[in-house]
Amino acid sequence: MKQTENPVIRAIAEIKKAVIGKDDCIVKVMTAILAGGHILIEDIPGVGKTTLALAFSRALNLNQNRIQFTPDVLPADVTGFSLYQKDTNQFVYQPGAVMCNLLLADEINRTSPKTQAALLEVMEEGKVTVDHVTRELPKPFVVIATQNPVGSAGTSLLPESQLDRFMICMSMGYPDMEYELQIVKGKINTDPLELVNPVMDGEELLKIRELAGNTFIHDAVYRYMGKLVNATRNHSLIELGVSPRGTIALAKMVQALAYLRGRKYVLPEDVEDVFLDVVTHRVRMNARARVNHVTAESVLKDVLDGTQKPSVVRK
Repeated sequence: MKQTENPVIRAIAEIKKAVIGKDDCIVKVMTAILAGGHILIEDIPGVGKTTLALAFSRALNLNQNRIQFTPDVLPADVTGFSLYQKDTNQFVYQPGAVMCNLLLADEINRTSPKTQAALLEVMEEGKVTVDHVTRELPKPFVVIATQNPVGSAGTSLLPESQLDRFMICMSMGYPDMEYELQIVKGKINTDPLELVNPVMDGEELLKIRELAGNTFIHDAVYRYMGKLVNATRNHSLIELGVSPRGTIALAKMVQALAYLRGRKYVLPEDVEDVFLDVVTHRVRMNARARVNHVTAESVLKDVLDGTQKPSVVRK
């Protein structure tokens, strides 16, 4: 498949019409979607997180729902509930917000831990169980969740076991001044999302996921990933290292990124380019690191720099 004919590349071009100046973020989210994972965006309000998610749903032509999390949102709002119908004398299932292809979970850390757990269980299993009846979610199913930075008022921090369900955690950040002016001008004249055209559908996305999952990983690259992961488990400043689930996520991400770059095989630089996004939210720093204000990102960069890359010949 030529890169110019790849519908994924065309979809990225469409998303760029609405999300200006954040090409790297768009590629990261697309890579995670191709890898079959969920995305957590941690950032301050107003930097375009919602626009990003909506642009993906339009370009990929996915059925999309949005749920704004607040402290009073209940698990039933997420998973659905059974409602008694008097005329039929039966309980009828009322679908929750998760019954869609792409769910935008806005400010997930503003709701209760019980509601967080309900969503994250669905993300892991791809199923909803209500009143002892299990229902499959539509496929594909992708969650793009946002959360306020820790310390924002009214937030409830996600525990490590739940953060581990997200394939990547990323931040969009402020746009450059020139890009910000383009955004402002565009918002005044028209809704940028109206410029985004669909280029594929859910069925085609599933086929592309399968192709991406067949991307070849050499044993040397597998060992490279293994060394990186083990380094997080044995580092003097890290209390909790990367789990096996994180290693699997890393392998899937590098396959998807290599496919997105038009290759049928993975290179060590693919691992480098996604390592921080896949791993940073999966490690917990120890007390010594916190006292000295050492961040997980800085330690993981040192892990990357200190781990020898394998020599892989390009074909």
